Amino acid sequence: MRKEDIKSVAEKFDLPGRFEACEEITAGNINTTYKVVFKEESGKENSYVLQRINTVAFKDPVGLMNNVRLVTSYIEQELLSQGVKDTKRRVLHFIPSMYGDILYEENGNYWRVAHFIDNAIAYDLITDPRQLYEAGRGFGEFQRLLSEFPAEKLTETIPNFHNTKKRFEAFEESVKEDPVGRVGSVREEIEFLMERKEKMGRIVELIEDGTIPLRVTHNDTKLNNVMLDKDTGKAVCVIDLDTVMPGTVLYDYGDAIRYGANTAAEDEEDVSLVGLDMNLFRLFTDGFVSETASVLTDPEIQYLPFGAYVMTAELVLRFLKDYIDGDVYFRVKRPGHNLIRTRAQKKLLESIETHYDEMCGYVQNLIAKKD
Repeated sequence: MRKEDIKSVAEKFDLPGRFEACEEITAGNINTTYKVVFKEESGKENSYVLQRINTVAFKDPVGLMNNVRLVTSYIEQELLSQGVKDTKRRVLHFIPSMYGDILYEENGNYWRVAHFIDNAIAYDLITDPRQLYEAGRGFGEFQRLLSEFPAEKLTETIPNFHNTKKRFEAFEESVKEDPVGRVGSVREEIEFLMERKEKMGRIVELIEDGTIPLRVTHNDTKLNNVMLDKDTGKAVCVIDLDTVMPGTVLYDYGDAIRYGANTAAEDEEDVSLVGLDMNLFRLFTDGFVSETASVLTDPEIQYLPFGAYVMTAELVLRFLKDYIDGDVYFRVKRPGHNLIRTRAQKKLLESIETHYDEMCGYVQNLIAKKD
């Protein structure tokens, strides 16, 4: 977008001073994001994050922002009750538009503005293992602060996002239809998933029978969604709340392990490099449990490693389904990219299976030490 257009949208929000500068933030893959600077008459400059919500990915931006508003307001009140006086670096703060709502619509585009979190950074790649501990602590604090929030108040903005039973049904339909003639080349991967079908649906069953409670879940627990203070390295704020929905803590913990404790990239072609790094697993788990041990139920704690198993299996299934369908969902950068992703996640799942008993033992010992 042109600077003039960005300025025009930014000025629709209740921001003190005059528009001074802007720059695009390219780290995200879905929304269009800008850092904008406004200068007050005193000369003080304030930075904000201006975002256009991607309505292709998020078809209900109003429901999405209602979820975000409910969750951030609740977290702020919890922080204040714990004696945190300045909450602007600890939880996202959204600025209302001149029309009173935090969501502004113009020509079918939906915009929002939040305070920019100064002196903090979101890491795409780990440069120090302690960053994974802090990511675990940050996401754990997010769960702890929202542990009493009634998750049923939230809109399911992406229905059945982690419903592995329904995802498996859709996968089997793709295999049956074979829309672009690729099934014959991936029989081994299909059989691999078929052997794990029953296990993959277990978390859905645990929610349905009440064994594990419904909670607020972030649903995108990558390292770069926790802001870390540049000086102390401590977790400051969880960001990117667009996928906040009702779910289970097993999803958030499991996806964080899948992404953060992998010894290689999510799309590594050389699968010999792929595996579960137990040291990184322990670091994230230490941080996560340090914040959540007092609020999670015994079954939730017991099934934490199973969350990593199911979330990894889900990604094997999703990448393979998209490959079979002709690469219609995930952005591909080279031929066979989704199959490369499938095989990398398959290898990671096999590594998780190898280490599974060790993972369970570590979690149980960690909880025992805290009791």
